[in-house]
Amino acid sequence: MTVPSDAELGALASDVGQRLQQASLQLVTAESCSGGWIAKAMTDIAGSSAFFDCGMVVYSYEAKQRLLGVRAQTLEQFGAVSRETVLEMVSGALINSGAGIAVAVTGIAGPGGGSEDKPVGSVWIGWKGRGGYARAQLFQFDGDREAIRRQTVQQALTGIFPLL
Repeated sequence: MTVPSDAELGALASDVGQRLQQASLQLVTAESCSGGWIAKAMTDIAGSSAFFDCGMVVYSYEAKQRLLGVRAQTLEQFGAVSRETVLEMVSGALINSGAGIAVAVTGIAGPGGGSEDKPVGSVWIGWKGRGGYARAQLFQFDGDREAIRRQTVQQALTGIFPLL
C-alpha cells in the first residue's frame, strides 16, 4: 500500500466532508494510534462544523473507559489493539456525541510496542452509523510511524463512504 501525501489525505477528507454534508450527517472520531490526525484532516476543511461534531484522542486504557465506555474486561481480555476494543470505541463515540457516523482506530504505529501476535503496523479500524451495526477491519500497514499513521487515516476515511 502506498503512503498517501498531505494533498491526497486532504482531498479524501474533503470528499468525505461533502458527502457527510449532503447526507446532513456529522462525524465523530475516536483515535488512539492516529493521535487526532483524522479529526485534523476533517477540520482542516473550511466549514467543517457543518459535518464534524467532535474528536477524542484516547491513548490510555483509562481514557478509553472514561470517554468511550470501553469495558475494563474487554481491555484486559483482548487488549487495546483488538476487534472487541475498536467496536466498543466506535459505539461509545456515537453514544457520547451528536454525530450520525463514527470512526475509531486503535493500533501499533511503532517503532516499538509490537509483538508476534500484534506486530507494528497492526491497526483495527471501526465504523458505525447511528442505528446501524458496527463493523471493524484489521489492517497491517508497512513503513515507519508516520507512514503507518497516514495509511490509517486514509483507510479510516475511505471506510466512511459505505455509510453514506
